[in-house]
Amino acid sequence: MFKKNHPIDLCDTALDCTFATVTKLPKEQFLKLIELGPLVSIDLIVNCKGKFLIGLRKNKPAQDFWFVPGGRIFKNETLKDAFYRLTLAELNMPLKIDNASFLGVYQHFYGDSVISEGLSTHYIVLAYELRLQSMDFFLTNKQHKSWQWLTQEEIVNSEKVHFYSKAYFSRE
Repeated sequence: MFKKNHPIDLCDTALDCTFATVTKLPKEQFLKLIELGPLVSIDLIVNCKGKFLIGLRKNKPAQDFWFVPGGRIFKNETLKDAFYRLTLAELNMPLKIDNASFLGVYQHFYGDSVISEGLSTHYIVLAYELRLQSMDFFLTNKQHKSWQWLTQEEIVNSEKVHFYSKAYFSRE
C-alpha cells in the first residue's frame, strides 16, 4: 500500500487535509537504522468496555507473544498520518488520533529484529488508548496469527502476553 516516496492524501471531510511524502527505507538502509538508533512507533491500547485487544505476533521482535496492535512511524510521516495508517492496517478501521488518549512514552529493547536474529532493536513507543463501543469489526492478520479480547487482569496475569504489553496495564 505505501511505497517509497509515495504521496499519501489523508483528506476527508472531518480531517484537515494533509499531504505527506512517506519514505519507506530500502532494506539495507532500514537495517543500518536499526543498528545505529531507535525506531519510533505507536502502540494502540484498544479498550472495548473493559476488554482489551491483543494479537499473537507473527514476526520478530516479540514473535509468538500476545501484544497490543501498533507499528512504526515512517520518515516524513506525521503522527496524525501514522496513527491513521496504523489503525487502518492493524484494525481495518481508519481512526483519527484526536479520538485517542495519549498514555505516555515507553521504551522497548529487544535482542532481535524483524530483519535479523542477531541485531537488537530499540523502540521509542508512543502509547495511545482507543475506547471503542463495539468489538464488531474485521481484524486483519498481516502481523498477527490471531486476536483476542482480554481483561486487564487476564493480560497482567498471562505468561503469554509480552511484558512490554503488560506494562500498559500494570498499576505501578
